[in-house]
Amino acid sequence: MTARLNLFGNPAATAAKAAQHFGLASKTILQESTLPAATQRLVVLRASQINGDAYATDVWTKNAAHAGEDATRVNLVAAWRETTVFTDAERAALELVEQGTRIADAAGGVTDEAWANATKHYDEDQLSDLVMMIALMNATNRMSVIVRQPGGGYQPGNLG
Repeated sequence: MTARLNLFGNPAATAAKAAQHFGLASKTILQESTLPAATQRLVVLRASQINGDAYATDVWTKNAAHAGEDATRVNLVAAWRETTVFTDAERAALELVEQGTRIADAAGGVTDEAWANATKHYDEDQLSDLVMMIALMNATNRMSVIVRQPGGGYQPGNLG
C-alpha cells in the first residue's frame, strides 16, 4: 500500500506547513506536560487504534516499546476495560480518549461521569493537556487515514 499523497512532500506548501504545526503542538505537549509519559503514550495509541490509523498505531506501539513499556500493556490497550494491567488514572484517561474520539458515535460526547472520573486523577493543567492531546491526535489520525498513510515501516524513537 502506498500513500495517496505526501503531505510533507513540498515543504513550502501550505499543507506541509500546517502539518508541521500540528507536529510541533503535539511534540510540545508530549515533552512539556506533567501527565505521566506512559499515560500519554496510551492515549495517543488508543486514539490511533479507534481511528484505524495504521501509521500512527505503528508509531505509538513501537515508541511505547522503545520507551520500555511492558508488551502486555501495549498489546491490551484496545481491550483495557477487561484487563488488570492499567492504573485507575490510566483507565480514566483511556475512557476520556475513547469518548472524545467517538464524539460522532455518541450523542452526548464525553459524559459527565467520565469527566468527573478524570478529575479525580488529573489536575486542571493535565486535563487541558489531555484534551489537547486527544484533539490533536484525532486530527492527525484523520489526515493519515484520508491519505492512506501505511503502517509498518516506522523506526522507533523518532517521535514522542
